Amino acid sequence: MEITDVRAHHIRIPYDAGVASFRQGASAITALDMVLVEVLTDAGLTGWGDAFAYVCPRTTRSAVEEMIAPQARGLKVPDAAGIPAVMEQIQRNLHLFGRYGITMFAISGLDIALWDLAAKIEGVPVHRLLGETRRTAIPAYASLLRIGTPDNIAAECRKALALGYGAIKLHETTAPAVFAAREAIGPSIPLIVDMNCPLTAAQAIAFAQTCRDARPMFLEEPVWPPEDFAALAEVRSKGGLDIAAGENACTDYQFRQMMEAGAVSHAQPSVTKVGGITEFVKVAALADRRGVKIVPHSPYFGPGLLATLHLLATRDDGLVEMFHLKREACLWGGRADADATGHVAVPSGPGLGYEPDPGVMERYRVT
Repeated sequence: MEITDVRAHHIRIPYDAGVASFRQGASAITALDMVLVEVLTDAGLTGWGDAFAYVCPRTTRSAVEEMIAPQARGLKVPDAAGIPAVMEQIQRNLHLFGRYGITMFAISGLDIALWDLAAKIEGVPVHRLLGETRRTAIPAYASLLRIGTPDNIAAECRKALALGYGAIKLHETTAPAVFAAREAIGPSIPLIVDMNCPLTAAQAIAFAQTCRDARPMFLEEPVWPPEDFAALAEVRSKGGLDIAAGENACTDYQFRQMMEAGAVSHAQPSVTKVGGITEFVKVAALADRRGVKIVPHSPYFGPGLLATLHLLATRDDGLVEMFHLKREACLWGGRADADATGHVAVPSGPGLGYEPDPGVMERYRVT
């Protein structure tokens, strides 16, 4: 079976986050932008992948079309054992364009699609190709967008708990926000604080010490720049809290540097950024050897979410991240949403388990 074409589809689904906001620097994120990667074959089978595209969907789409598609057309579709070699060769072929960022986002999309195809050919769900199935549903945490006001933070935390979520993530950078959330959710609910890289090491240490009594599960990416692993290690050592990072890291090589520095207690590979399922599996194995916990970065609504569920199905640990907002539409007909107990079912059908709804794709496609 050969790959005949690789196509990139920009899908843009509006959402309502209530009192919260979603920004990347000066850019307001007013809809959920996804770049779905479609891999077509001469046998009629199609694989679906997901390339990270917040704020940059046209750039990611161009990367898939200009860099990935020419590398993949005409290739024999590899089985699960053959995917790592194929992807390493593509990484080598594209190294001139950089090993991180947009190039790796596009590579991630292809990798996920190849795993989808490999599992469809075998007639099994992706997680069956990855190892023993340990969980059929994954506990989710509600990932709140930036809110700012302690009273509103407390109210949104209570809403998330009422929906069944068993853990909460904040995107906040002040101690009053953290303590407001802790008071709202009580002492036993895990609380994650994602800072998005704003502080120096000294500032992060002071923040961690101030927030210690709120007992966050960990501080996520407190330091700028995110690749300053020595600074993260210092915060972890002196701040008194666990530290997580990894959503901005690509390939197992960068995660190895992170872990060798002692920077993190929790590693957060992002399957649509790190290099796909192949690199995620390498990162997880590395983390297991070093006693680092895996808590994936996964605020996705496309195939990246399904891939994350399959990866977590083979592990006893790890939560799946779900943005706390209301989408206008869903590619999966609501089947990949958290249920009333705060869990997301792992798809059991062949490949990633679900096919994207063509009606939703057509309605929300950006041309």
